[in-house]
Amino acid sequence: MIQIKELTVKNFMSVGNATQAVDFDRRDLTLVLGENLDLGGDGSRNGTGKTTIINALSYALYGQALTNIRRDNLINKTNGKAMLVSLSFHINGVNYHVERGRKPNVFRLLINDEERAAEDNSQGDSRETQAALENILGLSHDMFRHVVALNTYTEPFLALKANDQRAIIEQLLGITQLSERAERVKELNRATRDAITQEEMRIRAVQEANRRIEEQIESLKKRQTLWIRKQQEDCDQLSTAVQSLEHIDIDAEVQAHRDLEAYQGASKQIDEHRRWIRQIDADDMKLTRDQDKLRRDIGALENHRCHACGQDIHDSKQDEILADKRRTLQEIALQLLSNSTQRLEHENELEDLGEPGTAPRVFYDDIEQALNHKNSLDNLRRDLAARQAETDPYAEQIQDMQSQALQTVSYDTLNELTRLQEHQEFLLKLLTNKDSFIRKKIIDQNLSYLNSRLTHYLDRIGLPHTVAFQNDLSVEIQELGRDLDFDNLSRGERNRLILSMSWAFRDVWESLYSPINVLFIDEMVDSGMDTQGVENSLALLKKMSRERHKSIWLVSHRDELAGRVENILRVVKENGFTSYSTDVDIT
Repeated sequence: MIQIKELTVKNFMSVGNATQAVDFDRRDLTLVLGENLDLGGDGSRNGTGKTTIINALSYALYGQALTNIRRDNLINKTNGKAMLVSLSFHINGVNYHVERGRKPNVFRLLINDEERAAEDNSQGDSRETQAALENILGLSHDMFRHVVALNTYTEPFLALKANDQRAIIEQLLGITQLSERAERVKELNRATRDAITQEEMRIRAVQEANRRIEEQIESLKKRQTLWIRKQQEDCDQLSTAVQSLEHIDIDAEVQAHRDLEAYQGASKQIDEHRRWIRQIDADDMKLTRDQDKLRRDIGALENHRCHACGQDIHDSKQDEILADKRRTLQEIALQLLSNSTQRLEHENELEDLGEPGTAPRVFYDDIEQALNHKNSLDNLRRDLAARQAETDPYAEQIQDMQSQALQTVSYDTLNELTRLQEHQEFLLKLLTNKDSFIRKKIIDQNLSYLNSRLTHYLDRIGLPHTVAFQNDLSVEIQELGRDLDFDNLSRGERNRLILSMSWAFRDVWESLYSPINVLFIDEMVDSGMDTQGVENSLALLKKMSRERHKSIWLVSHRDELAGRVENILRVVKENGFTSYSTDVDIT
């Protein structure tokens, strides 16, 4: 239970340096009446500072007035400083004390006389401390306006926009808690999505790294294949060469080279003799042609004819030409004889040489290589052994990259985060979807109670209209089956409805959360309500005070109500300052 005990006010609005106190720790109905002596007193009730009480109470708890007054304008204009409001209250065995002021800025929260937060001199406010205070109260400023401090300055619930109405009803019924939890789930969901993104980026990075490594491995494997193939080819060639050399009869190979040398020498001689014979035959053919021509020329000359033109010649030149040609003919005959002798010599030489036969087959190119056979064989064997012993230069690299560089791609974390995200999104639907069974259950459980209490108060206060909240949280007003708007009602009817709805709100709030001992009704009974409405309101308030042990404060201009209440708080405005006095002493 929230028990508001005592409020003290100094330099707040119309209250001056003289600290004023209001004792809320009582169980009765108190009438708050004002008297403005600065305006002559007698019957002057306006501007005394009655509403200052609930503004001070609101400021102490929430750091702002109930009405739309800027903080600096809450400071008493005459004194202009040292504004201080303090409030003591009790919740479930714990004592709380709040002090809040301006010039200097003050904001203190004490729990069982222990201060929990330091003063914030920059704003006279601490968000952390304020959040802690509202969490302790469990009562938002909006709910405070509708269930604790009812006044004509607060826009009636039914005059609010549909979304604002829904926000208050959701807060009242506990649906707002779902929204608050939904916001927390949203935060968790955003964090989960971020974690999923990070994990997906990590996986992609690992996959990309593995891809690059696998490309490197594949490149190394190709090089390895080429190396293995080249090694095998080299070994095969060397082995073949070794086997070939191992099967060679080296003595026969040497003799074959010697025979080959002799064969080549004989072949060379034979070719040379044949070349000479061909040359001699060619020369003989030419000499024979020359010989025949000379014989023809000589014959012509002996017949006194020119050998060139065939004309008769009879001069001394003929004898000279004839002698020259006979001499040349003789020389040709001698040369033919010489050629015949030479040819016979070459033929004799060819006969002696005989046919060379087939050239001997050898392995080595020359005899020196054959004579160096053993060294060549040893070298080949060493080369073969060395090539066979060469280690694959790529195998270790490939193994290291496969075993160490390649990372295992695990989807366990991503799958777990995905499952968590799906669960969070499911919770969000439950918490935010207006058709979710959780919201429906809360509405079904609490809306019927709200409507029953609203009907109860409407009946007691004397409003014949039917007013009920629908499942979509809208409000339906009817009179004799005819739908009405809030503005269709008279001022007195509206005030009856406002009071009934506020009291119904309070009943629901106290049933769900915690009772609160204080109720303020500021001039609501005065505004347009007839005598019967006032009587009905007073009866309800008295019953509420008596049966529920509430401290109810009724702010009014009606002096006739003084005889209908247990206590009176007189608010007197004199010399520009407000003071409070009650019919009982304030302790």
